[in-house]
Amino acid sequence: MANYIPIVTIDGPTCSGKGTISRLLARDLDWNLLDSGALYRILALRAKENSILPDDYESISYLTKGLNARFILDREGECVLLNNQDVTSKIRQEDCGILASKLAQFKEVREALHVIQRSFILPPGLVADGRDMGTIVFPEALIKIFLEANTEVRAVRRHKQLKEKGINVSLPDLSREISERDIADRNRSLSPLKPADGSYYLDSSDLTVSQTLEKVKEFVENII
Repeated sequence: MANYIPIVTIDGPTCSGKGTISRLLARDLDWNLLDSGALYRILALRAKENSILPDDYESISYLTKGLNARFILDREGECVLLNNQDVTSKIRQEDCGILASKLAQFKEVREALHVIQRSFILPPGLVADGRDMGTIVFPEALIKIFLEANTEVRAVRRHKQLKEKGINVSLPDLSREISERDIADRNRSLSPLKPADGSYYLDSSDLTVSQTLEKVKEFVENII
């Protein structure tokens, strides 16, 4: 098929490592990357800049018009561009993350971003990470992966990330927050977090980043 573009989706709960693995896989394959969580954070940033309240979903959905987001990969990680401006550090602020979670609860917002997410299907291929990439956004994906890790491991990973940024947070508090986020994500009525039909399941609790990446690449190489 001359116009066929392969898609790999990597879904999973917060701090499961799906973002890191997606970036590394996209870089190794030289494919395009879609960081779906970053799109919601970008929308949150634009809402903040325009003083739009979280429950004004109509105005927030309108903000997706003309939204030009790109994800650039380098050896340092991921650079997020909005209309050719680097917004990586801005969207990683905690308040953007909290607002992004609120926006994701609205059907109208998700539908508006769905169009943008689909626009990332470009040659030679796409790696998309999120919570509903394989179930809702790209149901036709060639390979669907659900990346998991136990709560304690994910809390330790997040704790390390925050410490490296100079942010001191209680590890028990982080573990509790992650558990609460899991319950909310898995039980929400709109695009609940769950493995897509036919997906590969991978628990990375006892794996390093390199080992996890190799496992994922095995899934990909068996089909592509």
